This record gives sequence, structure tokens and C-alpha cells, in this order.
Amino acid sequence: MNKLLKRSIEFILFILLLSFISFVFVKLAPGDAVREILRSDDVAVSSSQMEKQREALGLNDPVLVQYGQWLGRLVRLDLGTSYMTNRPVTEELLDKLPATLLLTCTSLLVLIVIAIPLGTLSALYPNRVIDRFSRLLAVLGTSVPSFWLGLLLIEGFSVRTHLFPSMGTGSIAHLVLPSLTLGLTMAAVYVRLIRSSLLESLGQDFVRGARSRGIGGSSVLLRHAFRHALTPVVTMFGVSIGSLLGGTVVIEVLFAYPGMGKFIVDAIQSRDYPVIQGYMVLMGLIVTIIHMLVDLLNDVLNPEIRLKGER
Repeated sequence: MNKLLKRSIEFILFILLLSFISFVFVKLAPGDAVREILRSDDVAVSSSQMEKQREALGLNDPVLVQYGQWLGRLVRLDLGTSYMTNRPVTEELLDKLPATLLLTCTSLLVLIVIAIPLGTLSALYPNRVIDRFSRLLAVLGTSVPSFWLGLLLIEGFSVRTHLFPSMGTGSIAHLVLPSLTLGLTMAAVYVRLIRSSLLESLGQDFVRGARSRGIGGSSVLLRHAFRHALTPVVTMFGVSIGSLLGGTVVIEVLFAYPGMGKFIVDAIQSRDYPVIQGYMVLMGLIVTIIHMLVDLLNDVLNPEIRLKGER
């Protein structure tokens, strides 16, 4: 109960700090939301009209006053209204969220399908062909930027061979190239992490004890060594979620995928402050919840962590 209360307080403080910092930085960023709203670059708009619009949006108030008003609406679960679409920000984000979550899940599937078998085989057969191959994959995956890999995949599988569409959504085929782009770059890191963690677990006393008691090799690997090795992998996975969600911004723009990433880029270009602030809070909320779930999963996988936390 105390742990839950502590986590809840930490969660509230984190959201407050994140929202305040992002709010201040968004306001300090160059650009004028009113010019974007009135499109003064294309149509002649008087300065009095712009000033009237600023006053109506509350943009002339001090930043702290604006933040206080925004925070008051947040308590009522109101993220405001988009300057560009005049729709509630909550509705806009929830409309785009499923597409981004789908892309994130398919990218994680690519990561798991590649990283777990390859990392396990590398640990079981060190310095063999499979281990050298995984090392090469790790070097390539960590040195090639995701957007460059995406361009290569578009050139190879869309432009030249027409196997998969390079943009848009609507079918599973539309997810293949963006999922591979995100999943391949992240899998390279996890292959080496699983290898090193599993090698360390295989050398532990409890693994040698299990083998001395006559427990089969596959049972020792799956029930003892692999379970112990998953602890740092799961922890790293929680940290990577933020990078994955952030990475979707670039990939969604590259593949013209209509998710939250592309939407937030358009919002930044339009200086749509309520949308930008709502996106930051929603991402902070998702990442924090995932970190909590990762902590719970670590307690299940390795009871030693839970016992140390209770002391």
C-alpha cells in the first residue's frame, strides 16, 4: 500500500514537472501561433486583429498565469482546443493514438522475433558463426540511422520491387516497412543485451546447482537461466519505450503514416500549443505507466528485487 502511494505521488510530481517544463519551452520557442491561425503570410491581417486574437487566446498573459489556467483545465481532464482544427485536443490525440500504438506493437513484434532467438543462440554458441553474425547485426543496427534504413527499405521493397507500399495506411502491407525500420534498429541492441545477460546467468551458482541435480538442459535454460537473464532486458525495454514512441515521429513522417508522430510535427509547424502540450502529457502518462508495469514484471521475474525493495 505504501509502495502504491509512493508511486502515485511520484507519478503526479513527474507529470507536473514534465508539463511545466514542456509548457515553458513551447512558449519560449520561436514562432507566432496567431500568425499561423490567421495565415497572415497569405492574407493581409491588421495588427489590431492579431492583437485581438492573442487576447482572446490568453497569449498576452504571463507564462505562469497561462500555465495555471492550463493546469486547471487538466484537472478537469480538458486539454483544450486545437488552434488549427478547433476540435478538442483529447479527441484529436485519441483519434491518432490507435495508429501509433499499432505501429509500436508491430515494431516490438519484429524486435522480439529477431532479438530473442538470435541473442539466445549467440549465448549458447559463443564465437561461432551465429555469434559473429549477431555482432555484425548489432554494429550495423546501431550505426545506421533509422531514417536512412527506412529510405533504403523504400528504395528496395517499394520503388524497385513494388512489394510493399511506401506510404499511407489501410492494410497490413502498409505496416511492413515502417515496422521493419523501427524493429531492426532496436533489435540490434537487444541481441547483444540478451547474449551478455544470458551468458552471465548461465555461469551463476543456481544454474550449476540445477544441472548437478540432473535437471534437463532445456529446463535449466528456460526456467532458470533465461528467466534470470530477462531482468535487465525488461528494464532496458521500459527505457526503450520512450525512444520507440519518439522514433515513430520520424518514421511516421518518412512513411506518411497518419499517427500521432506526424500529427505532432504538423502541430509544431503550426505552433498549435494546446496540441503540443497535450501530446507531451499523454506521452509522459503512457511512459510512466509502462515503467510501473516493468517494475511489477521485474518483481515477478526476480523476487530478489522485490525483497530488497521491502527492506
